[in-house]
Amino acid sequence: MNSKLEKKENIIEKSFLSIFFTTFTTIFIAELGDKTQIATLMLSAESGKPIIVFLGSSLALISSSVVGVLIGKWLSEKISPSKFSLFTGLLMILVSVFLAYDIFNNYL
Repeated sequence: MNSKLEKKENIIEKSFLSIFFTTFTTIFIAELGDKTQIATLMLSAESGKPIIVFLGSSLALISSSVVGVLIGKWLSEKISPSKFSLFTGLLMILVSVFLAYDIFNNYL
């Protein structure tokens, strides 16, 4: 019986760690060098108060993440994962086509 409980705890722990590290890595890489990081850099340099800028930017990122998590949770109750994946995939393709068209139209 202990063996089954230990396996279940290991599965839960691995699942938690897997989700945590995947989320951390994805968001960390996505945020590197984007306009938010550049704005934070400029605000810190301008104000000379890096700790206050860090606290403000951290709270802003946490707040926007909460909104994303809540909307994601709500959507997961309304749409099946396969339909959601299809929809987000189509949305990414649409955005990519729009951006490619915009680049092609403006630079060529």
